[in-house]
This record gives sequence, structure tokens and C-alpha cells, in this order.
Amino acid sequence: MKKMIWAAITVALAGAYAQTPEMKVVSGAADALGGRDRIQAVKTLTIEGEGTNPNIGQNPTPDAPLEVWKVTEFKRTIDVPNGRMRLQQHRVAQFAFALATDVHQDMGVDGDLAWNTGANGRPNRAGAAVAEERRIEMDGNPIVIVRAALDPAAKLSNLRKKGNLQLVDVTTAKGDKLTLAVDNTTHLPAYVEWMSSSDNLGDIVNRTAFLSYEQVSGIKLPKRYLSTMDFRNWTTADIQVSKNTVDGDIGDLSAPAAVKAANPPVPQPVSVTVEPEGKGVWWLAGSGNHRSVLFEFDDHMTLFEAPASAERAKAVIDKARTVVPNKPLTEVIVSHHHFDHSTGLRVVVAEGLTVITHKGNEQIFKEIVARKATLHPDELAMNPKPLKIKTMDDKLVLKDKSMEVDLYHVIGNVHAGLLIMAYVPSERILVQGDLYDVGWTQHPWADNYAENLKMRNLDVAKDLPIHGKVQTRAEEIAQIESTKKPKTN
Repeated sequence: MKKMIWAAITVALAGAYAQTPEMKVVSGAADALGGRDRIQAVKTLTIEGEGTNPNIGQNPTPDAPLEVWKVTEFKRTIDVPNGRMRLQQHRVAQFAFALATDVHQDMGVDGDLAWNTGANGRPNRAGAAVAEERRIEMDGNPIVIVRAALDPAAKLSNLRKKGNLQLVDVTTAKGDKLTLAVDNTTHLPAYVEWMSSSDNLGDIVNRTAFLSYEQVSGIKLPKRYLSTMDFRNWTTADIQVSKNTVDGDIGDLSAPAAVKAANPPVPQPVSVTVEPEGKGVWWLAGSGNHRSVLFEFDDHMTLFEAPASAERAKAVIDKARTVVPNKPLTEVIVSHHHFDHSTGLRVVVAEGLTVITHKGNEQIFKEIVARKATLHPDELAMNPKPLKIKTMDDKLVLKDKSMEVDLYHVIGNVHAGLLIMAYVPSERILVQGDLYDVGWTQHPWADNYAENLKMRNLDVAKDLPIHGKVQTRAEEIAQIESTKKPKTN
């Protein structure tokens, strides 16, 4: 009888410790990092260094290199067993910018809670989507992801080979989904990949690669973290590590009491207001700080810009169709490719509208429209339509008996090299985006703005901006001059 019991126990133990092919790969990675027991014993990690944060979707032209924020100070602290992280960094813009160019960031996550700490020291709770993003960002560390994969509550699947790598899909105990790539030669984690979704690009495959491992306190850690996305293989972050610390004192990374007590932020519904600004010209404002402008022609309507988000783009298009109900909306002018201005592109195409833009944007717009959106199917994914596009170079005149709108390429603008502005001669109305906003703390393109108005011989009475509020040209000039004057107490 005793022999039978021991035999049963032996079989049970053998089954418990039997490893799937996926677990063998993960266990091999754990051994290569310093041993399963050693990495399971790790309590805290501190990664310090410097690097760059490229400004995604904001390059001067679609084919130009991304401009970057230089990260002069970087510190990521991780409470490994409790799933908590804090990221502190100081970054400085290496490009002209209308808002703050010297920024300190302090961001945290504790399980399902995420928050940002402002300069005043007060933490503000962020949404569930931000918490998920930061948990996955925390998994972008070889110790953290391997420990997550070793968790009995995790699910491992889909072992496959890719060159000299073995790939394993990991669903963490929190339900976050990533792919771990392990080097066949060294057995060290090579990178993690995960999918996210955006209004601009649909499905995005993100990757953080682990480069140049070093030995620290009995485990191996990367000296460089290189994060990229599949769209044009853009780099999203490149951090060079100056110091790795294992099990150092990192303080308490748990969510502050104010964050725990706060209600989750509730997204505000998009509102679109319609304000007549001239004969056949309406300014579509409302919530947020991205506007659109509607023009009435003999037999159709034309919209300038469908920005900010897919939700806002759809709301603006729907509202535009009600302004003159008997005339169809047929086309949308997209002023430039920057992601906050081209966010509604996929909605515009799904709505069957023609895109008017500079010819230099055609290729990137084709790439954006061709992308899949399976993670969060958008309107274009559910209602596929081809891109209808009309391009311009230096000038394009849209004109009939009712309306004339002259579109001009803004020459010499370092922020957006293919920027388009619109002018309505009959009303002396200008429509521009990213040349001037009354809310900006500085106006780096003010001179370029004035030069282009002079070059085109435009007598502007009133500006309908994509950002900010409607002003006369005289009010704009006064506002720009006021920011140049030294402030006195």
C-alpha cells in the first residue's frame, strides 16, 4: 500500500514539474539571467541613465528624421514582487516648440492604478488604459518579464522560431499580453513585443530590445533599452544605462492615498459648436483645443481639418453635414501630416470623403490608411474604402460662383515643412494650424507666419485657427509682441 502511495506521489510530482516547451525556453532565460532562484529573489531594480525620446509623428516632413527630446536624467525604479514602478526623467526639446521645452516628468503605476505627479508635488490619477501601458512598460525589463512568465497564473503559448530567436507569447497574471524573444545562443531575453492601438495607425507592434548585458549583483541586466514601433521602424525611446542597482532602497512605490481615493477619470464627450465667421464660412470649435473650418460652395461643402482623435473627427464630420443639409460634404483639407492633425484621416476615408493635402503627404497617408485595426476595430476597418486624394504643391484654388478658397504651401516653416494654410479673399479670412495660438507661451514661428502672409500678399482681417481662438491679425501681432517683453513684478 505504501509503495502505491509513493508511486502516486512520484507521478503527481513529475506531472507538476513537467515543463512545456514554452516553459523550457522561459526557464532557460531565467538560468541565463542568473538562475531561477536568484531572479525570483530580486526585490527592487533601479535603472539610471540618459538617452532620447523621439517626437513620434511630429517630424518636419514625413520622410525626415524624427526630432527628439534629449533625456538628460532618467531613473526607473521597480518594486518587482508588488508590480509597482516609478519613472522620473528630465527631458529637453532639441527642436523649436511653442510650449514647454524643458520638462520634468514623474509617473507611477501600482497594479491597476496609474498617476502623474506635477511640479507642485500633487499626484493626479490617470485612467485604466494608462495603467495597462505602464505595466507593459514595466515588463520591458528582462527580469520583470521572465518573472511574470514564471508566475503560475501566467499563460504561455505559441512557441516558434524566428532566425536565431525563440518566441513565446505571454499573458501575465494581470492579463497583459506580450511576446518574449529569447536568443538561442545565449538564452538571454532579446526583446519583448506587444500590440497597442492608435487612431492614427490602427494596430501598432511595439518592441523593447535588451542590449549589452552586464553582470550586477549576481544577475544580468541590459546597458541599453531600445524601443521601436513597426510603423516605419521609428524609435520611440533609446535609453543608455549608466547604473543598474539591484535590491537598493527605492522607498515606497505604492499608490499615494490621494490616488487610491480618487475616482477614475471619466472621458468627456466630444462637443462641436458651429460659429458663423463670414459668408459661407463656419468655425467648428467646442471641446478641446483642435478646431475645424467649414466652407460652402455651390453644390458641396469642404472641411478644413479633422483633427485630435477619431471620435472628434467623426463628430466634426457629422456636425458639418448638418450646417447646410441640402449640400453634401465631399472633401477634407488636411493641413499637414503631424499626428494630432491627421488623426482623423482613417475616419475621413471611411466616410468616403476626398483628402486634399500637399503632395509630399501622399505616401505616408497611403501607408496609414492601409494599416489594419484588429485590436480595436475602427470605422475604416469595419467599412473599408480606398483613399481618394487630391494633392497640391505651391498653391491650389478651390473656386466656384459661391466661394473661393486659396490654399498655400507655407514656405520655410521648420516645424512643418509641408504645411498648408487657407485664405478666403472675399472675407479676408485666414485659416491656419500650428503657425499661431493665443495660448502658447512662446511663438517660434511668428516671423515665418508674417513672412508667408507678406510673400502671398494676403490682407488678413481675421484668423480662424486650428488651435486657440478667433482673433484679428492686429490682435495676434499684439499678443506675439507681449510675449517678447520682459515680465516685471
